[in-house]
Amino acid sequence: MSRNEPWLQTNWDWRAAGNFIGGGSGTGLAILAALASIQGTVYWPMGLIGAVLVGIGLFCVWLEIGRPWRALHVFFHPQTSWMTREAFVSALLLPVTLLAVVAAGPFLAMPTLAMGAIWAAAVLAAIYLFCQARILHASKGIPAWRHPSLMPVIIVTGLAEGAGFLLISAAFFGGGPAWMQVLLVVLLLGRWLAWRKYLADLTQTGAPNKALAVLHEATPLINIGGHIVPTVLVVLSLFTGDFGPWLAVLAGLTAIAGGWQLKFVVIARAAFNQGFALPLTPVRGTGQAGPGDKPGWNN
Repeated sequence: MSRNEPWLQTNWDWRAAGNFIGGGSGTGLAILAALASIQGTVYWPMGLIGAVLVGIGLFCVWLEIGRPWRALHVFFHPQTSWMTREAFVSALLLPVTLLAVVAAGPFLAMPTLAMGAIWAAAVLAAIYLFCQARILHASKGIPAWRHPSLMPVIIVTGLAEGAGFLLISAAFFGGGPAWMQVLLVVLLLGRWLAWRKYLADLTQTGAPNKALAVLHEATPLINIGGHIVPTVLVVLSLFTGDFGPWLAVLAGLTAIAGGWQLKFVVIARAAFNQGFALPLTPVRGTGQAGPGDKPGWNN
């Protein structure tokens, strides 16, 4: 392979993907669990799962750092770094979510404190999810990450994963309102549309051929396994009586798996850098310069 063409960066691997996977799922669940709690759905298991997922994502980042005991350096540049802002938000999000879990749990049962903490955690979770989307957009050296159409994909994917975990939690810890199933289908439709627009925009504006090949190769499985299958399962769950909750659990699992695969593909497999390009082809002596060249790009 010519070193002039874009090559896959290796600094962000499965551990970086793990941060976006855990953080997106956890924050999406924290946001939707707050909405579900209004109608009496038990909050504390969902809040706890959300906090654990965010914590796992942060642990993946810690594993990725070359000198992990310098992790506190991430707090040094809030004025310029979305990763620093994410870290600051996480320092509030985790304790507030755990406070909401304890206050809403079966042992303390402090409804006033619980409600305030639940909604504070939801707001912080939304900010955290937005920071994750901006981290990728700010990574200007990776064409597949910096495109603005990726930000809606990351946000709606986190919410769809949260809706999947919401259905699973409701099945094991008490039934939830019927809008949970409808919400999952709506979010899956939104994710499909956002993903489709992202691919179209990225192709139109230009991207490394290998990045586009990876994304397009992964798309059929993402669409079938992560969009069509969970939608069908949700519809079946509404008409199958006693088996409905378990079909809803399968719908949640497949929706989550589709989102995780999507983010892993974008972050770990489609992360080809710019490569090298010439705006004009130089000539010896006198004469007119030739056309430029951008090896390995679709346009």
